[in-house]
Amino acid sequence: MNLTIKDIAQLAGVSQGTVSKVINNYGGISESTKKKVMDIITQNGYEPNFSARTLATKKSNLIGLIYAGKINVDMTHPYFNEVISSFKKNIGQLGYDILMFSNERFHSDNGSYLARCRHFHVDGCLIIAGEEVEQSTFDLASEGFPCIGIDIELKGPKSSYIMTDNVDLSRKVVEFFYLHSVRKIGFIGGKFDSAVSTYRTQGFLEAMNQFGLEVRDEWIGYGDFHEESGYIAMKDILKCQELPEAVFATSDLMALGALQAMKEAGLNCPRDIRIVGCDDIAACRYSDPKLTTVKQDKEKFGKLSAYMLDDLINGKSQLKPVLIDSELIIRESCGTNNNIR
Repeated sequence: MNLTIKDIAQLAGVSQGTVSKVINNYGGISESTKKKVMDIITQNGYEPNFSARTLATKKSNLIGLIYAGKINVDMTHPYFNEVISSFKKNIGQLGYDILMFSNERFHSDNGSYLARCRHFHVDGCLIIAGEEVEQSTFDLASEGFPCIGIDIELKGPKSSYIMTDNVDLSRKVVEFFYLHSVRKIGFIGGKFDSAVSTYRTQGFLEAMNQFGLEVRDEWIGYGDFHEESGYIAMKDILKCQELPEAVFATSDLMALGALQAMKEAGLNCPRDIRIVGCDDIAACRYSDPKLTTVKQDKEKFGKLSAYMLDDLINGKSQLKPVLIDSELIIRESCGTNNNIR
């Protein structure tokens, strides 16, 4: 039997409003009335209508997960997969479920993230930055929808973001090379349409200038944070008449691609060229040689984003952005084993 709230109210001898209050755990209802209503619900297997409950409480306990960007990251990306795993665990403990949005239909009106968030009554969104981020992403924040960005600078009355201190991250790498008498340093960065890429490149150039090291254009390449682009960028660097002593690739996947290009050229890492990546994905510990990398605290990213988003949903506004520290993890690709914070 498919009961309605009206049916339950008649069976219990109470008003429909009282039934609604019991279902949504509102106060002001006697324990005996609660028990009477709940007994009828249990005996008849009634399941409250989602939309009705959402309208009554103004909360759905749903979080939208958006992988933003025309060239976007997704659940297969090892770094973001770990961040989302941490977020899922912590947001679940706070009582929320996750609804993932697709960005494949942005040529139609249905592409609006704001319209879809309203349609599904999500309480807030976690936004993961890819490349060429759609304007609809920023509209979501500017309209006052609760949002936390990962590696994307969101600015709105109920928005904030979390990001590694990427300028300092690059500085750590250049400083490490400098302290180990490495002066000729190459660089493989990401595209300039993301804050992460911009800040890592800025940090590299500032640190090179700080230590009086020459920045040589032929030793600098750019990719898209994936393995193939690191492979192509490194092949271009290896065409130079003089080679760098070390290369910093701003993602582990690009660093692994660079390692493959070196092997095909008959070069040895770290004897001929040292390589440093970024992210500390699991593959770093099993590559040959094991990859030196800059570790980002993925567990902390996920936990902070969950708690900050919950605060924004529950009325706290103007949370300041959070910059997280990084750690240089030294492995075989640099030929030493001293970790630097």
